[in-house]
Amino acid sequence: MGSYKTYRNLVTGGAGFLGSHLVDRLMEKGEEVICLDNYITGCKENINQWIGNSRFELIRHDVTVPIQLEVDRIWHLACPASPIHYQYNPIKTAKTSFLGTYNMLGMARRVGARLLLASTSEVYGDPEVHPQPETYKGSVNPIGIRSCYDEGKRIAETLCFDYLRMHSTEIRVIRIFNTYGPKMLPNDGRVVSNFIVQALRGEPLTIYGDGSQTRSFCYVDDLIEGMVRLMNGNHNGPINIGDPKEFTILELAEMIKERINPKLELIRKPLPSDDPMQRKPMIKLAQEELNWEPKVRLEEGLDPTIEWFRKIISRNS
Repeated sequence: MGSYKTYRNLVTGGAGFLGSHLVDRLMEKGEEVICLDNYITGCKENINQWIGNSRFELIRHDVTVPIQLEVDRIWHLACPASPIHYQYNPIKTAKTSFLGTYNMLGMARRVGARLLLASTSEVYGDPEVHPQPETYKGSVNPIGIRSCYDEGKRIAETLCFDYLRMHSTEIRVIRIFNTYGPKMLPNDGRVVSNFIVQALRGEPLTIYGDGSQTRSFCYVDDLIEGMVRLMNGNHNGPINIGDPKEFTILELAEMIKERINPKLELIRKPLPSDDPMQRKPMIKLAQEELNWEPKVRLEEGLDPTIEWFRKIISRNS
């Protein structure tokens, strides 16, 4: 049997929703992990179980400021990812995407590490092509309220490929579509957490627009599996990772109501500006290059997610 090579991993944003799930996965495999987070949207409780483990280090740091570390792999996830959080301080969000990625690429080049950038389906904007293949260049408003994130991630991708071309830095770019699961923040403003929190509190569920806009929802375990396969594979990306099964926002609301309280009302509010009407990944590249596709159906993934929020809300009430 060949021995499994372990790596020294840096996970930026490692105390966040996706970052902490990735930290769990790497630690469970026996790897060394440095978790870097400034706790703007991360939460120390998410990685509490590893504090004190000899293979785990926790550093409070903002990626917009350079840092020198010796690592083999950089998983660059640091950036607020929900509209409420990234619009709270849009200049900071843009700086995190540009300067944070620039600093991490500089480190990768210096120490010869491979860097994976957590990019986003938001690089496609409000798409005119459906579903979205990686070859689609996007339809993004550069001056809208979501631009700090959309354009921030687009320049982050640009930097990655320029470092590859100029310095032969090893890069991997994942475009993450809507992901949900335990460890999401109750106030993150994304539709799954919004509906679940409202339903658990006995409040009406808020639908923006007529609810006909569609989203694809990928369970967090499937997303992390795709991310790990991309990092360990030979394709630079960008590669879409998401669930291609589409649901309208109205369908999602009904599914959550049914599980928590079927009697809840739905209330409607105007659609926010630049909110995409359709979002669905084309995952042919992930299937071919990574042998990956999602396994957890929305109907299955909602139950552990609801239980997570039930615990959080009862603890805080």
